[in-house]
Amino acid sequence: MTAYVFPGQGAQFPTMGQDLFEASSQARALFAQANSVLGFDITKIMFEGTPEDLKETRVTQPAVFLHSTILARVMGTQFRPDMVAGHSLGEFSALVASQAMAFDDGLRLVYQRAQAMQKACELEPSTMAAVLGLDDDLVARTCEETPGIVVAANYNCPGQLVISGTVEAVTLACERLKEAGARRALILPVGGAFHSPLMAPAQEQLAAAIEATRFNIPICPVYQNVTADAVLDPITIQKNLVTQLTAPVKWTQSIRAMVAHGANHFVEIGPGNVLQGLVKKIEPSVATSKGVLA
Repeated sequence: MTAYVFPGQGAQFPTMGQDLFEASSQARALFAQANSVLGFDITKIMFEGTPEDLKETRVTQPAVFLHSTILARVMGTQFRPDMVAGHSLGEFSALVASQAMAFDDGLRLVYQRAQAMQKACELEPSTMAAVLGLDDDLVARTCEETPGIVVAANYNCPGQLVISGTVEAVTLACERLKEAGARRALILPVGGAFHSPLMAPAQEQLAAAIEATRFNIPICPVYQNVTADAVLDPITIQKNLVTQLTAPVKWTQSIRAMVAHGANHFVEIGPGNVLQGLVKKIEPSVATSKGVLA
């Protein structure tokens, strides 16, 4: 069985999507549609922008979403998923690709999500850190025992967990984790504490938009970050999307659940190849590949 996985923020790169634009009239039409929906020329930024231009959250999130969803669309009959999942932002790409949500609606929600998260980041100095070489439970427990707001945010693969919270608490947790034997505990160059309680203001802002958006039954099960379970019910999908902003990304658990339900080939759709690497570290026996145009 084939599972399709969609990357999140951090996978962006200059010229992203330009190959799709040049190769497919359908892609050109979708990029034009995206510019109209957003009210600015995101295509120009994706194709001609610098790495700094692409790092801005209000650009990054819709850019990664567009690369992923447009690629899935122009793959046509090649895109035949038995199941899908997306890492954080990538969950929106997975939902559009699996027809749980319309392209325009998904893009609007992603842009609103990006703006809401940016505002939440500006309310309090916050950050994230990658922790390598420790058991996930030990990292999570250390966060719980550290004063202030710091939580396990991304369960990326065994021995690689990202923590999130206030700058002070994350810094202190990193010191404690190094003392506990972490190979690395490195502050990441991100705008704020994604997937932590500090995203609550963004969650409140996005909840109304998600509830007002039409969701359909997807063409295949979607393994959502919050539960790592297969979901088909549109109302459950909506609730999990709202919860996702403040809850950890259970990527390790999601991949293991997909393999348990028969997935033996994972195809990454979108910029970069980070997810292929994570999948291999989680389940070395499965095949991985990159989604490409025919």
